Amino acid sequence: MVAPAVPEITEEILHEAVDTRTESLSSLRELGPPDLVHLVKQPLKNPGKHYGVYHHVTGVDASSSASLAAYINTLTYKEFGHSATAKTVEGTYCCYNAFSRVDMRVHAPFPGSVESYCVDERGEKRKATDELWLETYLCSVLRAYSYADDGSGETIRKIMGVRRFNPVTSTETEHKFLSAAEQLFFRGWQLGSDSVVQVPNNVSNHLTAGLLKYFSTTGRHTSGINLFEKLRSQNVEVASLLAKVLFMGNEEVQGVRVLYEALKESPMDYVMLDTQAEFLLKKAETAPTPELREERLRMALGCADRSTIAAPSEFGTWARLAQVYVAMEDWENALTILNSCPMFTYQDKDAPVMPEPKDVNLPTLPETRLDEIDSEPESRFTEQVDPSLLGLRAAAYRGTFKQAYSILTEMTAKIGWDQLLKIRSNVFVMEDEYRNEKQEPAYPAKRNASTDALRGTPDHTTNGESAPKEGAETEEIDDEKKNTLAAEQTDDLERPPSAIDPEVVRKAEENGDNEDHFSRLNNKRLCERWLDSLFMVLYEDLRVYTIWRTQMAQYRAQSMQYKKSAEEWEILGSLAERLQHTDEAVEAYRACLGQRFSPKALTGILKVFEKQKSTRETVAALIRLVTWQYRWYSEFSPELLHTIRTLIEDEGAVKVRSIIQATNLPQNVLDLTHHYAALCATFRSSGTDG
Repeated sequence: MVAPAVPEITEEILHEAVDTRTESLSSLRELGPPDLVHLVKQPLKNPGKHYGVYHHVTGVDASSSASLAAYINTLTYKEFGHSATAKTVEGTYCCYNAFSRVDMRVHAPFPGSVESYCVDERGEKRKATDELWLETYLCSVLRAYSYADDGSGETIRKIMGVRRFNPVTSTETEHKFLSAAEQLFFRGWQLGSDSVVQVPNNVSNHLTAGLLKYFSTTGRHTSGINLFEKLRSQNVEVASLLAKVLFMGNEEVQGVRVLYEALKESPMDYVMLDTQAEFLLKKAETAPTPELREERLRMALGCADRSTIAAPSEFGTWARLAQVYVAMEDWENALTILNSCPMFTYQDKDAPVMPEPKDVNLPTLPETRLDEIDSEPESRFTEQVDPSLLGLRAAAYRGTFKQAYSILTEMTAKIGWDQLLKIRSNVFVMEDEYRNEKQEPAYPAKRNASTDALRGTPDHTTNGESAPKEGAETEEIDDEKKNTLAAEQTDDLERPPSAIDPEVVRKAEENGDNEDHFSRLNNKRLCERWLDSLFMVLYEDLRVYTIWRTQMAQYRAQSMQYKKSAEEWEILGSLAERLQHTDEAVEAYRACLGQRFSPKALTGILKVFEKQKSTRETVAALIRLVTWQYRWYSEFSPELLHTIRTLIEDEGAVKVRSIIQATNLPQNVLDLTHHYAALCATFRSSGTDG
């Protein structure tokens, strides 16, 4: 298997990439950025001149200075021969150790002996010990999974020129990884955690998240069960992780038993309770009878409720409880609990912030040449995009806000927007309702608060800005103004009225100005500002979605072609997916792919192919996504590996190999996907023996 091409970013000033990395060490909060590889080169025609090039990489074996020096050596092989224009005179490999918060460095001069050391947050050199190398190795494997792309290309586009390798490619390297994880397991909380976890602990941190992702991706459940069995004997908390891997491996009875026994010993362990609730919620979805579904949901409710008591400051426990209420179709409680969720600022992964380069060379290997993929880069940056599509705030949601928004869109998909607004006004104190109770002159005195809340207050939005007038909103879409107006007339989508700001109520209470009139509303709750804002953002999404669907229907009725750029179709597909309209999302993604290649659009369609068990379509999408990934220096995507593994489990390796081979694409392209299938055989995944 040929390695991906090597991107080269040329520095303006020699060594500034390494110097910038050193300066950034004190600001790192998470697992750290991808590894930095810096080479000093000497032009063959001008030996007196030196210049620096670099790239980033994940998944290289960082267990010793020798393994990192070996990687540097691989970069010098292609410098020999007639086409060579420069030679490498020295190389530096930088790999961050998030446990001890130091950057491990290997410096290799050519010729000369390798030097290894580490640099701390103050920029001072320290000795590289065996313990530090063990920590660094484990961090590098976790980063390889954390910085891997899901197939959509979003992670690849975030950081320019990152080579991504699979850190665990055999049972031998798996043993090495799990041995390191076992030795450092109870220090995992030091690495921090996903942004939806408020306080990292022994079972909720970047190490445990990486381990679970590894077992889920590779299907190596037995290895996971063995690891967590050993660790559970040291600490009962690990029972939640053991149960999760047992559930992954379809050993449900044993998983339930593990949780039952562990909760007797630690009855208020919130992760165990949440694991139970999650399991019961999934089992309720597949219950054969309504009575059994109701019973499972009732049990899930008990577990989820207790987990919020055990961990009231954790977002995940409240979100799970809201999901249970949604499944029970108890909409008022679902909204009330969603409003109780503690929200956290999203903490993005540590990313390198590098100086402006002098030059960027992003070569592509001949092995990745595929005509339809070649259509992607050229046209992407010249496409026209409707401003109303670029301004959709929900597309930027991450962490707790993304999950809360998903719960809100699920409710909307099930009961509709109008009904959701009615329930909202039943649960929360609306702004006009509150002011009417106070009889403030800002609103007419004789108003029916409840019907006003349902009708909406078009002059106020959640952030206090004036709302656009009826026609003004459509001015954003110049080229299709008439159709937009028609769409708005066809569908009277109600703007959500503002809930009263809790800060206003608090100030009134401080002034002793709130007791009598507010007592009439005290069966209602105050809506948190973030949730009020989410309703407005959901309204924006629904409005754009409704205009799109109405316009399309009008065009079809007139037998006219509905035209959008590929970028616009991609955004509309993402919008429909966010609103849980799967068929419409696929329609938009297909329209995008009809104009040019888009890894995001194809990944969106791939999810549907997988659910529908459309084997040939899944394979066709996989081949193209694997090739695109490889073109941009990534030979490892956990999601794509997981997809091919489940395909092989369902259909058998022989059938999957023959479908890959029968697709009439160049052999070099097919070999890239065969490489993923071969990994499954190496790990002896189910289905690989036939």
